[in-house]
Amino acid sequence: MSTAERLTVPDIRRMEESDLDSVMEIECTSFSTPWSRASFSNLLGRDDASLWVAAVDGNVVGYAVVWYVLREAELGNLAVASGWRRHGFGRYLLDWVLDKARRRGTERIYLEVRVSNRGAQELYERGGFQHVGFRRRYYRAPVEDARVMCFDLGSGE
Repeated sequence: MSTAERLTVPDIRRMEESDLDSVMEIECTSFSTPWSRASFSNLLGRDDASLWVAAVDGNVVGYAVVWYVLREAELGNLAVASGWRRHGFGRYLLDWVLDKARRRGTERIYLEVRVSNRGAQELYERGGFQHVGFRRRYYRAPVEDARVMCFDLGSGE
């Protein structure tokens, strides 16, 4: 990877219906049980959800989905296209989501991650998330526990 690639800063913008082909391609190559196109489409119209895409030269390279309930939020999905991983886009998206949640007045943001997905757990730990619990047999295909993680936006961490 060249220095220019490592320093590329993506454009972050709200996800639109026209982004869904790219989002679905990333989704299907990132997860063993991908969300459906209809799931993304339905979330696009909700006031309690924020969907973001990261784009480089107009091409979607990652996305994040967050939904809000009162003063809490859940990071429902965050993924980066396989050819763009390890370039800092996951961390950039995570920081973006946390900033937007903080500005919205959110106090805590939660997420679930497969217990075997150490790469994602490390990303979230570096971002300030703490392990707070488990959800047994949360994932299917393959069946696996989820590690629940939380970031306290009110603590200034």
